Amino acid sequence: MNNVRVRFAPSPTGPLHIGGVRTALFNYLFAKKYNGTFVLRIEDTDQTRYVANAEQYIIDSLNWLNIPYDEGPGKNEKFGPYRQSERKELYKAYAEELIEKGKAYYAFDTAEELDVYRKDHEAKGKTFIYNWHNRAKLTNSVSLSKEEVEQRIANGDKYVVRFKMYIPENNDIETIEADDIVRGHVSFKKEILDDKILFKSDGMPTYHLANIVDDHLMEISHVIRGEEWLPSLPLHIALYEAFNWQAPKFAHLPLILKPVGKGKLSKRDGDKLGFPVFPLAYTNAEGEISRGYKEDGYFYETVVNFLALLGWNPGTEQELFSLEELVQAFDLTRVNKSGARFDPDKTKWFNQQYMQQKSNEELAKLYTPILTEKGISSEEKTIEKVVSLIKERAVFVNDFWDLSSFFFVTPSEFDAKASKKNWKEGTADLMKELISVIESVEDFNSANLETIVKKWITGKEIGFGKVMQPFRLSLVGAMKGPHLFDIAEIIGKQATIDRIKNAIDTL
Repeated sequence: MNNVRVRFAPSPTGPLHIGGVRTALFNYLFAKKYNGTFVLRIEDTDQTRYVANAEQYIIDSLNWLNIPYDEGPGKNEKFGPYRQSERKELYKAYAEELIEKGKAYYAFDTAEELDVYRKDHEAKGKTFIYNWHNRAKLTNSVSLSKEEVEQRIANGDKYVVRFKMYIPENNDIETIEADDIVRGHVSFKKEILDDKILFKSDGMPTYHLANIVDDHLMEISHVIRGEEWLPSLPLHIALYEAFNWQAPKFAHLPLILKPVGKGKLSKRDGDKLGFPVFPLAYTNAEGEISRGYKEDGYFYETVVNFLALLGWNPGTEQELFSLEELVQAFDLTRVNKSGARFDPDKTKWFNQQYMQQKSNEELAKLYTPILTEKGISSEEKTIEKVVSLIKERAVFVNDFWDLSSFFFVTPSEFDAKASKKNWKEGTADLMKELISVIESVEDFNSANLETIVKKWITGKEIGFGKVMQPFRLSLVGAMKGPHLFDIAEIIGKQATIDRIKNAIDTL
């Protein structure tokens, strides 16, 4: 496949929802598979909802996920500018071209006038649709004379430009047909579609016009977007035909559904069930903070992996994919038509899998700031050893402290239930003997210490539990943690002895 050019075209109205991230990811994977170009375009035609920091948030999110755009704002601006607000005059010319061709018209109807029509139709049990049925009866350049139209424009009357979707008197073709890569063949009846607004009274184009013009001028070969845009497909195809342009290929992705399986995933679902729906944390104008996957401790690889499998099936049992593997395996024809249920527990499972794949060095670097914050300074190699022993039980790096605090801090308290069960009469004397055994160990490493201590226990002909349980309680403060002698090796000989003495004095 040659000259593949796809675009991700979000509106800067707030943080980038995880559904939008998946759309960006699928565009990225498709582009990279065919050595194509991944374009970022900012569709900011709706100035009433524009949020100043949203564009940078989108860019930061793509960069964190390691799916950066190839072409877009400030980067390889071959077809720039890439913000629609900076292309305003361009769209006006194309809107006027459609008017000259008889494919669009000026409409001067006020919001109040249209509201009267809507209420009248509702009273009669009908739905008001501005289209071929009534356009000649409304206030527009179809019903008004050329002179009246020119006079209204000269007077500064507000107007919009509407598209003529269906013109029955011209023996217009009654259906719009298309082949969607995901949906298959789709067909729409023109006569039930409305005459959409292409250019607004504020001098800005609507999404529909700007979208088509930009896709054409930026030479987009494939439009990969969410299924919420499927109802707009007939208008977009009709616009391509009106301009006599070749339309790109379309693929409409399924929705990401709530964990319960019904309805589109929303921020409210995340707030209710305790998971983020945005890639990065976001603070709005009111100071409200929305959680992000990054700040919640997810690896970017996790987010990319689980999103790729929401609505796409590789056709194998494989679940863990590197980004390179996803690029190689990705195929739009394997995208499902039905919605994909979001599973918060599965996302944690993915993070745990990627935790195991990370090197101890990398995880130690991530853990170090947490230790520093707690006032703990430790050698890098020590932290790496600790991480190697606990990472299998962790989902997030933030779990490390609960799993390993005893490596860095002597227990100040002992688990009451464990103490009652494992610290009996005579235990203190056994622990004092254990101290003597430990003091005699010259090569203080896990394996050697284990051999010597177990040999001593066997020689005393007592149960291992009578020594090992209170020994663990002394070092950890509870009956938890990795291999006991590994703990002893890491904290060192003197600290091991001091902790046993501390337990004797306390318990």
